[in-house]
Amino acid sequence: HGTGGNWGVTDEGVLFGEQDPPGSGNGGLLLTDEKFSEFELELSIRPDWGPDSGVFLRTDEKGGGWQVYVDHHDNGNVGHIRLETKPYSVPFCPFKFSRVEPKASQLAMTVDARTEEWPEGVFEHSCTMEEWLAVWKTDDWNELKIRCTGGELPVIETRVNGLFVCRFNAAATTHPKFDQEKALEVAEPTGSIALQVHGGKRWQAGERVFWKNISVRSL
Repeated sequence: HGTGGNWGVTDEGVLFGEQDPPGSGNGGLLLTDEKFSEFELELSIRPDWGPDSGVFLRTDEKGGGWQVYVDHHDNGNVGHIRLETKPYSVPFCPFKFSRVEPKASQLAMTVDARTEEWPEGVFEHSCTMEEWLAVWKTDDWNELKIRCTGGELPVIETRVNGLFVCRFNAAATTHPKFDQEKALEVAEPTGSIALQVHGGKRWQAGERVFWKNISVRSL
């Protein structure tokens, strides 16, 4: 995503990430020194509107592994899953949100067109668009919980503000674009947990993602 992004802490003790320099297109990941395999992660997030971000699981300095979306922008998603490892990346994103008005906080949901090709079983569980929209707070703090278990092809569960968003089983998913053998070539059974400042021009100068109350428990 770039050379690392710019990370800091506010006077209130809140961690933030932004591009480095702001709005430059240069992003990156903030990684844990410790490596994790099976774990539960809890954190509070407050993204500005516009940034493309995420929480990476079992990742490294190359930015591979699994990602939980924190894409707080038009056609965005928070809480579903992506296999991010290059050159093999696959999105598991059943719906997206966008602003009703450019400057308003109200969101509207749409089905991701790619789901037209999906058979039953892409997720073992996924909330509905209406359920997600009912719990998300656009201009406030939101609680994100992630549970990661299993081997090289993990089971990842996510919750947003208590809502069970999804349970994704990489060893059993029926996603038509997902190749388990290719995934096994690039995915690792252990790695860092990371927060993302995405590279590219989506982030504008002054936009940040804020994080606090981060805790992880190995299983």
